[in-house]
Amino acid sequence: MKINQIYTILDDIAPFMDCEPWDNSGILINPNQKAKQEIEFENIILALDVDFDLARKATKNSLFIVHHPLIFKGLKSLDCASYPSNIISELLQKNCALIAMHTNFDKHILNDYVLKEVLNINEYEKKEFICTFSINQNFDEFADFVKKRLEIEHLRVVKSSDFIKKVAFCTGSGADLINTFKADCFLTGDLKYHTAFECYANGLSLIDIEHFASEKYFNIALEKALKKHNIFATIANSLNPFTYK
Repeated sequence: MKINQIYTILDDIAPFMDCEPWDNSGILINPNQKAKQEIEFENIILALDVDFDLARKATKNSLFIVHHPLIFKGLKSLDCASYPSNIISELLQKNCALIAMHTNFDKHILNDYVLKEVLNINEYEKKEFICTFSINQNFDEFADFVKKRLEIEHLRVVKSSDFIKKVAFCTGSGADLINTFKADCFLTGDLKYHTAFECYANGLSLIDIEHFASEKYFNIALEKALKKHNIFATIANSLNPFTYK
């Protein structure tokens, strides 16, 4: 299958026009050598990120579909000994292409998938990136439930109250959205100290579900969506840069 054919299907699954203005989703690397001539990709690889090890092991004429854009901000130079230029160079040498589905996939697929399929929460309200639901549960019990479901080894929490009634949820890094909802507890990743301090003072409990742990289901969720279009892909596990001691 060719890149524009795949792009059309991906756009049907999660429209690229719904990306945030600051995002850089879409076709990021297209190795076509001649104008109007597209490569027929022999392998489609789904991953949260494309790291150098995945790029090195990829066969020629592969197509990577990832969640996080490898090229996010404008590149002013290419140093092929450093990230991300080393990965770009490796992909181009192998005629490999790269498509990113970031905020459009969050809005249309990923948040719903993790909430339903992983946390087993089926009744909720959704607005853009934020899903809210009622829980009526002891905070510690709910935190243990989340830790087990998301397979998080060490869970960071901010406990502002012993009991929670309403929870807000967002995969990835959702701290900037804290003032857009009303809830007793917020599940998201990449939470910082000052955010935690402010939320504790304002009565909002936090459960840090980590960026990687909450979004590692991207490839599984996309694989299921692609199968409905009779497209079969390889799931790859990208690097989690954090380890635990």
